[in-house]
Amino acid sequence: MADNIIAAEAIDDLNGRFLTFYIDDAIYGIELLHVIEIVAVSPITKVPNVPDYIKGIINLRGKIVPVIDVRLKFCQPEKEHDDKTCLIVVDIEGMHVGLIVGGVAEVVTVDKDNLAAPPDISTNMSNRYLQSIAKIGDRVILNIDCMRFFQSDLTAAGFGR
Repeated sequence: MADNIIAAEAIDDLNGRFLTFYIDDAIYGIELLHVIEIVAVSPITKVPNVPDYIKGIINLRGKIVPVIDVRLKFCQPEKEHDDKTCLIVVDIEGMHVGLIVGGVAEVVTVDKDNLAAPPDISTNMSNRYLQSIAKIGDRVILNIDCMRFFQSDLTAAGFGR
């Protein structure tokens, strides 16, 4: 019983907190409660017959982790990795997935009053993956809805449970 209370308090501490990262000049956020760790991009094993933004799989301490290039998922041109490029490993319903991003910025806490629904722009495919938009000072953070971002692709690629 005490373990359940501690776990619930830990989740409450993560609510409203986002890990922010860059794709070009845009700042995106992902709920901290999904983030497992941030690691350097390691060699990726290609997997045949998957969409081009699913770069393949890595072996992360004995666990096979599919890797998605966020730039490509958002229909942006591929970019060569540099020293800031990293992999954000997230947990989605017990499955670990790696996200290749241009660089991690910081962890921010966003008050509910500073969150807005994303615009309903049907021509922008990446908007369908947004959970909310946060405004912190003069910065705008596009928060990704992890469930929508991963759901269809991982199942279609054969990575589903």
